[in-house]
Amino acid sequence: MNDKQKFDTTIAVNRKAHHEFSMEDHYEAGLVLHGWEIKSIRAGRIQLDQSYVLLKNGEAWLLGSSITPLLTASTHVHPDPQRTRKLLLHQSELNKLIGSVERKGYTLIPLKLYWKNNRVKLDIALAKGKKQHDKRATEKDRDWQREKQRLMKKPKF
Repeated sequence: MNDKQKFDTTIAVNRKAHHEFSMEDHYEAGLVLHGWEIKSIRAGRIQLDQSYVLLKNGEAWLLGSSITPLLTASTHVHPDPQRTRKLLLHQSELNKLIGSVERKGYTLIPLKLYWKNNRVKLDIALAKGKKQHDKRATEKDRDWQREKQRLMKKPKF
């Protein structure tokens, strides 16, 4: 399965992540969600912009993501939009992530939320923060690539 097939049904994207961080490795994690959260996700009411992943007691947790509850939520459920959600990863993946985060100074950033086989999956990346000059260099390279494409498309007379 290639990356295009993997992310065909994207729910939410963390657009700031590639500007603020340089990505190393990607991991796919499941989420433990409540029923009202699934209904809200189907309606597209989720934000990943301020979220991050925390490793605590050998488990991964998603913090800072916001799932806005629907108005038609059940009367006996009191939804918490900023609830801490557990991520489901294999133990070997957790061990690698814990080693990288604690020893090498990496951080875990959620990139995309998507559907896979009727389940919600989260693409997380092991990342290092960019300095200001790195951000400028990335932006300069992107502008140059765009300009190159424009020059190549111009008809020659």
